[in-house]
Amino acid sequence: MRIVFMGTPEFSVPALRALQAAGHEIAAVYTQPPRPAGRGKRDRRSAVHEAADAMGLEVRHPTSLKGAADKGAFAELGADVAVVVAYGLILPQAVLDAPRRGCLNIHASLLPRWRGAAPIHRAVMAGDAQTGVCIMRMEAGLDTGPVILREMTEIGPEDTTGDLHDRLSAMGADAITAALDRLGALPETPQPEIGVTYAEKVDKAEARVDWSRPAIEIDRQIRGLSPFPGAWTEVGGGRVKLLRSRLVDGSGQPGAVLSGFTVACGEGAVEILNVQREGKRPQSAQEALRGMDLPDTIG
Repeated sequence: MRIVFMGTPEFSVPALRALQAAGHEIAAVYTQPPRPAGRGKRDRRSAVHEAADAMGLEVRHPTSLKGAADKGAFAELGADVAVVVAYGLILPQAVLDAPRRGCLNIHASLLPRWRGAAPIHRAVMAGDAQTGVCIMRMEAGLDTGPVILREMTEIGPEDTTGDLHDRLSAMGADAITAALDRLGALPETPQPEIGVTYAEKVDKAEARVDWSRPAIEIDRQIRGLSPFPGAWTEVGGGRVKLLRSRLVDGSGQPGAVLSGFTVACGEGAVEILNVQREGKRPQSAQEALRGMDLPDTIG
């Protein structure tokens, strides 16, 4: 097929590569414009922009698709289908209608659960046992279209958002190529009205750990916010990001360090497995403790 690909972050890159490897013609790649990043605030191209450029594909990065010129330029590509993966712009109805066989979205949840911006984070933070990817036909509503293909994976007791991000990204790449191979033959199932939840964008204000909460909630917070933005606690006046954890037996005053990097919570305890100190690289808790004295209580 002749495809327009629309995506921005690293999550989208495997799907782009898989579509080209499957022999589809990528007419153009749409992505978010370069934006200031890093300490120097220099414009940085998106992960999809970098990958598409390396693949020799035409890259477009409009700031909006609402203008008549942008809509016209999209329609002139004469696409059979558009594949959208975490693009970051709302598609006007004229864009949704332009490809001959419509626009398909790779969404990282088991719809209708976790429609919206942060489905992987929210699934981990909510303690979901399963998640997955859906190939959905796009319509005007927020992730409301019929589902064409669905793949599921378990969320393990120590899985982080980063772990699931990589797994679901690969699953999405396989699923979109399979869906395009059978497009028209696969049933398009409307989403049920029961079970709808929304994955709000993660706010940095959610990241500070409150040790008075139950260990099960803190463990989910740590894993759900890893690697970004990173749940954090205060140790000796400085912030330490907590990147991996697991539930363990233990009790004490909330925030009390029981042993090693095991910390008492409002109910139960968590063992911190990986951390990142300010200005340092991520490291195991054991490695961090060689250069850091934990006080009796943190937080």
